Amino acid sequence: MGCPVLLAELAALAEDCGWDGVFCEDYLAFADRLDTYDVWITLGLMASATERVWMSYNPDDVSGLFSEDVASRYYPYGEPIVGRDAVVTSWLGEIASGDASTSDASGTYDAEYFPVAVDGDTVVATGSSRYRELPGGPVVRTYQNCFVIRFDGEGRCREFTEYYLRRP
Repeated sequence: MGCPVLLAELAALAEDCGWDGVFCEDYLAFADRLDTYDVWITLGLMASATERVWMSYNPDDVSGLFSEDVASRYYPYGEPIVGRDAVVTSWLGEIASGDASTSDASGTYDAEYFPVAVDGDTVVATGSSRYRELPGGPVVRTYQNCFVIRFDGEGRCREFTEYYLRRP
């Protein structure tokens, strides 16, 4: 499999073009001549680089990204939200917590995140999130984000920590 960072960028580009997926072949026969990468980590990274699932707010789609025992933090110093169901509930804005997300109305949120480092099962991705008060309106808030993501052996997120700063 090719470089995980490039494949994640390819997945995001494919999604932007309206494609639902990308097919990748893994040629381990060339392992002595080419760099190889863990297929599950690469696929997990590709999933994290696309946004359709995140913006769908579909619990079944979102839950497929996480391991059963995932630990997720909105802040590096915060207590983790533990377990797939709890993380999905938080993402959907259905939990009464100061750390929980809120559901963004369609057309009021967009984002771009790309991996900048991959080390074993750990990926660091950076990007920006932009918010509008009305669909198609001007951007009213922008955040610079850094995510530290650890994947399990099946390419699902098992640990997620978010760092962000609001752009002035």
